[in-house]
Amino acid sequence: MRIVWQSFVDPEVHGDYFALLRRALDAAADPGVQIDVVGISPPDVALHRLTETRCAAQAVRNALLAHDEGADAFVIGHFQDSGLHDARASVPIPVLGLGESALLHACMLGARIGLVTIDPYFIPWHDEQVARYGLRERVVGVRAMRSFAVGDYARACGDETTFAAICAAFEAAAQPLLDAGAEVLIPAGGLPSLVLSRRPGLEIGGAAVLNAVPVLAKLTEAAVKLVALGLPAASRRGAFALPSARAREEFLASVAGGVGAAVTPGVRTAPARARPSRAPRSRRDGR
Repeated sequence: MRIVWQSFVDPEVHGDYFALLRRALDAAADPGVQIDVVGISPPDVALHRLTETRCAAQAVRNALLAHDEGADAFVIGHFQDSGLHDARASVPIPVLGLGESALLHACMLGARIGLVTIDPYFIPWHDEQVARYGLRERVVGVRAMRSFAVGDYARACGDETTFAAICAAFEAAAQPLLDAGAEVLIPAGGLPSLVLSRRPGLEIGGAAVLNAVPVLAKLTEAAVKLVALGLPAASRRGAFALPSARAREEFLASVAGGVGAAVTPGVRTAPARARPSRAPRSRRDGR
């Protein structure tokens, strides 16, 4: 089984994070499961809807290319799920997102959920996600930690002072959610999820803290196995109807020349070539 995992940061800029993510995915994957990580360049660091739109277009393109290469599933490893529904509607394989998977899994762990995001900018974005997934009655609120750089999260995996600072910031942001009755706390991002996973089985105020990264990895494996048993990857009647050949070709032409970067086990930055298809192909890595 081969899964392509779309990150929204650049392996050449954020190598420490990719090494951390690689270790987490290797630990989560069943034998025989290969998870290739695909990055984006420039990375998603200029916080704005325009940046999310740019990265979403790259993610959808990479989903199309992953399917052309024979991948069994594609995932958006970005909690904001930018491009998730467009990618799911573009390819016949399972497409899952970090935010959607974490929120839906959390519903099985507790009745009331709280989100702790990495930056105040994303609070309205996560509010929209909660509404989109029909979870307004389950999510008690969204709060933000004080901002940390990607390097701080990577450092926190070995540096106890930085780790303690991130834990303290998370707990402070989580307190109003606990006061509102949250039973499950979700760090809204791969970075804080991986850092806080240093404390397995972490609870704060009795509320479980969910690590979204292995949740997404295992749910994606399950989705592929369910397809093999004859279940659908998605309903194609409405929102996720597959595109016509013309729609596919026009989209790929519109993002031709875009940039992206791939990382596979062993940290490889050159992507594999896509198999020929009827649609024009574009380069994954424009650097």
